[in-house]
Amino acid sequence: MSFHVRYRKLILLLVLLIAAASIGWHFFKPSSSQQGIASGNGRLEATEVDVATKVAGKVAAVLVREGDNLNTGQVAAKLDADELAAQLRAAEAAAQQAKDGVASAISQQKLAKVTLDRTRELIKKGFISADRLDRDVSALQTADAALAAAKNKVSEADARVDALRVNIKDTSLIAPVAGRVLYRLTEPGEFLAAGGKAFTLLDLSDVYMSIYLPAEEAGKVALGSEAKIALDALPDMAIPARVVFVAPRSQFTPKEVETRNEREKLMFRIKVKVEPEWIRQHADMAKPGMPGIAYVRTEPNAAWPAKLGQ
Repeated sequence: MSFHVRYRKLILLLVLLIAAASIGWHFFKPSSSQQGIASGNGRLEATEVDVATKVAGKVAAVLVREGDNLNTGQVAAKLDADELAAQLRAAEAAAQQAKDGVASAISQQKLAKVTLDRTRELIKKGFISADRLDRDVSALQTADAALAAAKNKVSEADARVDALRVNIKDTSLIAPVAGRVLYRLTEPGEFLAAGGKAFTLLDLSDVYMSIYLPAEEAGKVALGSEAKIALDALPDMAIPARVVFVAPRSQFTPKEVETRNEREKLMFRIKVKVEPEWIRQHADMAKPGMPGIAYVRTEPNAAWPAKLGQ
């Protein structure tokens, strides 16, 4: 009798296990709309660009604040250029003097040539001795050398003027790329050495998210293929993106990944770049550091999850 009881209990246990497995499969199996889609957690990132001085000087004005969006070529700060302007005026005067020296040297050279030609003619006619010829040849050679030296002075003076004009232009610190001011590192009145950092910009033309996938998924992700990003703060907005990098080698995922078990796995880094057009239209929403999920296709024609749209 006890055998039959145990047998019935075993049958009942098996039925319950099968039922539980069925329920689990029903609730946890991938939906058909997500077949061929892989995803990973990450944070928006952007390339940081330092804006540094090319010349030393005192900061005269700072025209931007942290968080401001700048256009390429926009002036962000200015250094005091008074001393350089004075040097430029002196250099321009020196350059003019050098040009005047060339004009004088040309006149002396012409005179030496005329004198030498006359001397040769007079010697040919026997009016003067040949001893005079050596002196006039030497005079022309001296005039030629003086003209060459005067022209070199002009070149040096012009180079000095050009260099000072460039330095004065460089007292205006401009944004090399369109981006957002991440750090303002200087204030009016401070002295910056050449190469001193004044700002750090976030290049909003290069906003991306890195995710980590196992080999069986990463190997199916095509470079250049379409991707989608859903940020935690904007769950209803599917941000258009594109796969721009697939790591050739696996690595342990970095400490930013949420769980220890995930960090211990060897994974492949996938870089997903936000489409520039979306950035242009939503610059205020592109905030590096925001967490979210990036979705990529492992099958070319796979449908995106419904919440991401098509």
